[in-house]
Amino acid sequence: MRFLRMLTNSLVAGALGAAFLTILVLQLNPSVPLVSSTTWHLFAVLALFYGVHLAVLFYVLMVGRELIGLDAMSPGWVSVRVLAWLSAASSAVASALMWFNVSGFSAALGETAVRRMTAGAAATSATAVVLFGLAAAHYSFGRRGSRVGAGLLAIAVFGSLALPVAARGPGVADTAPAPLATITDVALPVSGPRVVMLLLDGASFEYIWPRAASGRLPNFARLIEMGASIDLATVRPTGPDPVWAAVATGMYPAKNGVRSPSEYFVRGDSRLLALLPDYCFSHVLVHLGLLRRESNSSALLRARPLWSILAAAGIPSGIVRWPLTSPAQPVHGFVLSDRFHQLLGSFLELDRSAGYPSNLLPIARSAFADAGLVSDADPVPAALDARPASPEASAAMRDRAYSRAMHDLAAERPVQLSAIRYQSLDTAGHYNMRSTQPREAGGANEEERRRRLQMFDRYYSDIDGEVGDAISRLLPGDLLLVVSGFGMQQPSTVKRILARILRDPMSGTHERAPDGFLLAYGTAVEPGRHQRGSIVDVTPTVLYFLGLPVGRDMDGYARPDLFHSSFTAGRPIAFVPTHNR
Repeated sequence: MRFLRMLTNSLVAGALGAAFLTILVLQLNPSVPLVSSTTWHLFAVLALFYGVHLAVLFYVLMVGRELIGLDAMSPGWVSVRVLAWLSAASSAVASALMWFNVSGFSAALGETAVRRMTAGAAATSATAVVLFGLAAAHYSFGRRGSRVGAGLLAIAVFGSLALPVAARGPGVADTAPAPLATITDVALPVSGPRVVMLLLDGASFEYIWPRAASGRLPNFARLIEMGASIDLATVRPTGPDPVWAAVATGMYPAKNGVRSPSEYFVRGDSRLLALLPDYCFSHVLVHLGLLRRESNSSALLRARPLWSILAAAGIPSGIVRWPLTSPAQPVHGFVLSDRFHQLLGSFLELDRSAGYPSNLLPIARSAFADAGLVSDADPVPAALDARPASPEASAAMRDRAYSRAMHDLAAERPVQLSAIRYQSLDTAGHYNMRSTQPREAGGANEEERRRRLQMFDRYYSDIDGEVGDAISRLLPGDLLLVVSGFGMQQPSTVKRILARILRDPMSGTHERAPDGFLLAYGTAVEPGRHQRGSIVDVTPTVLYFLGLPVGRDMDGYARPDLFHSSFTAGRPIAFVPTHNR
């Protein structure tokens, strides 16, 4: 019977742990009302997963103590003596999680949410100290429960839950999306210098540098030797959507509205959870189907991206595969959504979900047909039948198709700003990062490691060829920007063990926000290594180069130090209050 009483105490402690995690998720999602069905659904899901696992852990600890202890444990059904220690441990872990998450996700939360979450973390830490004091006092001065001890424990536990909830507040309404630029779909002439942007997912400057120096990446070497380079601090959570949204708007996620790589929903609930907590394997909930994940859309943006700002200024731009371009926003020029390859063969293939304007989309479809990804005789993407040998090969095929589409669309409608994103380096890094670091190869045989490393180098060589093609097309006065939004590294030991349990083949991650980089090249660029910046500096710098004002509400700064003094002397940085009107 005493083992059954241990179980009831473990279940109570597990439910308390699930309650702490529910509060943590609510702190990270201040737009979710405190009193709502979403809160209860969320607690049920977290109790089903974390609560059960915590209860099992606590029960194993108590049984283990029983097996090695000198005195037998005979707790009550709800024991003050046992729950004092378990609740103190739960609140201590919860406070640590709150501190880690508020520190890591500060750019995604905003000042008010950070302040409230900090207050909640401090309150939880204080109650953890009180609970440890109660547990120690009860252990030292009385081995049996008492009404006074039970009352003090109940008050402390209630305070550990109520104080962070009170600091978080009832919830705040989300901001409205930024208005779209009002334009007429006409082809405008290109006047002035052009800006060409090559966007790279998962590219690492530390990987490029030695290979460029040895002559294996000659075009990257040309950028490094004759252009400007800076490291770019990225954002967390680090994924294509929040990172490239920050690049496009010059604002951190708290302002631009894109705070995570996906939208998350509790099963059976329709309210959005924008951010999941870190350091507690929360994404396993998605893997197990307890949370539903959906792709972000352009409707999430709460600030105008670069191409919308340029459209309002009458500057034509061509945007290909930039995240959060579906449904496509109107521009002077064209937009080809990052989901275009997913829409091939569907009835949405040639509508605004795929790109803008829709009358140019057949040109993009022809580019994908030339790349072997779609057949005019068979509207289903050919890649579905061909089944490339690896995810990396499939990503490289799509990169080539989007690159061909960019050239064809720009030939049909010339633009002053062109931007295209490549994904193959990120995909190759996810599956082959271990092979690039032989000292941490985990016992992989040398032949297999060498084969994967050669394949990894080949994808970098492909991008190097794209860089060379962009350089060859530049005219005097033009600007080429090669931007990596985030780097790649191996996951932690715990994550690698978990990946093996879940049979996840990926060996690279960017969730700890390794730096990206910017390489600038052109006749106006001042060569050399420059001071570290942030990904939110890219759009203000482009606006400055094009002679447009920077929004004072942007988090980034224009970087005139990237350009010759002869260029910046007659071009002071101009400002407007905001571009989001």
